[in-house]
Amino acid sequence: MSQNPPHHHKSGSLTLHIGKEELVVRQRYEAASIANDVLIAVWFLIGSIMFFSPDWTGTGTWCFVFGSVELLVRPVLRLTRQLHLQKVHGAALGAGASDQDY
Repeated sequence: MSQNPPHHHKSGSLTLHIGKEELVVRQRYEAASIANDVLIAVWFLIGSIMFFSPDWTGTGTWCFVFGSVELLVRPVLRLTRQLHLQKVHGAALGAGASDQDY
């Protein structure tokens, strides 16, 4: 499967072409949040599998530590998004502006 380089539209969205498919990322913080959630799942899954073998328990523990750090990234992303939106809009946002959990 070939992947073409991404390009940006005037609106600031990012478009990735993967074979015949096109993925348009309009929400940078949402994309970062999704990638972070995937990393959390990967770290904890790998750590859990490693706990089946006593030889891999130490490495599995480090995977859990990395997953825990990724859990800390989630609220940092949300705070960064909130601060960015306040800066762009110049005032506190209404309740509907941050309903999604990024």
